[in-house]
Amino acid sequence: MSDQGIRSLKKPTVNDIARVAGVSLATVDRVLNVRPGVRSVTIEKVNTAIAELGYVRDTAAANLARQRFYRLLFILPETGNEFVVALEQAIAEQSAKLHHLRTTLETLSVPPFDPQAIVDALDSLDPGQTDGVAVFGPETPSVRDAVRRARARGIAVVAFVSDLPTSDRHHFVGIDNIAAGRTAASLMGRFVRGPGRILVITGSRLARDHLERRTGFDALMSEEFPDLDVVASIEGRDDPELILKMLPDVFAAYPDICGIYSSAAGNPGLIRFLETKGPKGNLVVIAHELTPASRSALESGVFDAIISQDTGHLVRSAVRLLKATADQAPFDQTQERIRIDIYLRENMPAAKF
Repeated sequence: MSDQGIRSLKKPTVNDIARVAGVSLATVDRVLNVRPGVRSVTIEKVNTAIAELGYVRDTAAANLARQRFYRLLFILPETGNEFVVALEQAIAEQSAKLHHLRTTLETLSVPPFDPQAIVDALDSLDPGQTDGVAVFGPETPSVRDAVRRARARGIAVVAFVSDLPTSDRHHFVGIDNIAAGRTAASLMGRFVRGPGRILVITGSRLARDHLERRTGFDALMSEEFPDLDVVASIEGRDDPELILKMLPDVFAAYPDICGIYSSAAGNPGLIRFLETKGPKGNLVVIAHELTPASRSALESGVFDAIISQDTGHLVRSAVRLLKATADQAPFDQTQERIRIDIYLRENMPAAKF
């Protein structure tokens, strides 16, 4: 191989950038670290050299050299539901693993489905103390405005589990909830035997993930299973006791319910109803998230299928995207795609507890 060919295999360095741009190493360092004191024409020369050389910055090395420390926050609903508990455990596990990488993870619990609590939490963040925040909460105009204000202060923002408009947050970490709803409908339509009504249990109409799941569910049911009548959602607020209290009246009003799609949390209340007061027979139940309670219901035959997302992957992805956004660094989009998992009794993974 020629000397030129060998040189072409070498990664470009800051020295190469300085040479091609015709500036000093100090100037290149200022441009790469967005420091003041560099004329716009010089910045343009450096950026042009970076593009021509195909230079990709070693962010880890640069952060180590300047003692960069990441402080990331997860805002989660203050609820005892098993999915949020699993997220908290995954955050704690990642925090312990990332400490040596100069990254701290913290959680802040706020009342569930409370937009003002999210707004207050976001507005209280100090960019000198928080580099990025993952927000799991309802979508309202006030929340969107607070997200925009956080971004304007230099804080990276990821919508976590439930999305926000793309123009507001930097990234979304979670499953495609419309596709998840369509998946639930496909399973429901194939599992149900005979005509009847389908009940959907949601958490809140302010929760975008719940609304998207219902949208996807309704669309596929009407396309492929028009003989099954999907009734209006009941809003369980992710509260097992509320769901348990509401279900007898729902079944009294619709005695021909043949399927239930539990699109949110609060599954322990649904399980208790079905095990103690619920109708007997071929009732099909599709639920979300593989938690201890839903796993037990799947094993016993109370649930027929569970649509889930990996909590560890959710947390790892949020951390990577927040750090990449804070550094204005590239990321691997395929690595951050959260998979929709479908579990039946026959393919459940081994329990972690």
